[in-house]
Amino acid sequence: MSKGQETKTAILDEALAVASQVGFTGLSIGHLAERTGMSKSGLFAHFQSKEQLQLQTLDHAKRRFIDTTVRPALIVPRGEERVRELFERWLVWEAELPGGCIFVTGSIEFDDQPGPMHDALVADQRDWLDTIATVVEAAVSEGDFHDGVDPRQVAFELQALTLGFHHVARLLGDEHAVDHVRAAFEAILERARAH
Repeated sequence: MSKGQETKTAILDEALAVASQVGFTGLSIGHLAERTGMSKSGLFAHFQSKEQLQLQTLDHAKRRFIDTTVRPALIVPRGEERVRELFERWLVWEAELPGGCIFVTGSIEFDDQPGPMHDALVADQRDWLDTIATVVEAAVSEGDFHDGVDPRQVAFELQALTLGFHHVARLLGDEHAVDHVRAAFEAILERARAH
């Protein structure tokens, strides 16, 4: 990685941390300049606009999410074990940023706001649901889950768990949120298992 790429990665890491706390709409070149100690003009040269800063930060988040959550889970053997690993890796991802999952933050901000950020978030979330469904389909084909399991329904339920966990852990500060989300996850697995 070149020095320029290293600098850009460091800037995007900081932008991701900021956006996880103040949202993408609160992320600005000026705020980022303060946090990184760089000049506004230097940052502007990297991003050209606030929207480009937001889009590149979201893309950076997607790459980090794939590297920290999806790829490690895909190394685990197919079946229930991989479904479990994907869920556990998401919990690690949720704790990785100071404000929690950036995709939750972005989804709340842009769900009713048409434009490039909305479209990018929709694409990312559809990819995530497809990934979960594919991993669940493999668990069915491996015989860990019964044939009646609807992978799309399980993907929906797991996504709902992650959104609910974010809300209860972050907003409500419930110290038992991890216990609750794990219990709910185990209930989903129990319903899906081939007996």
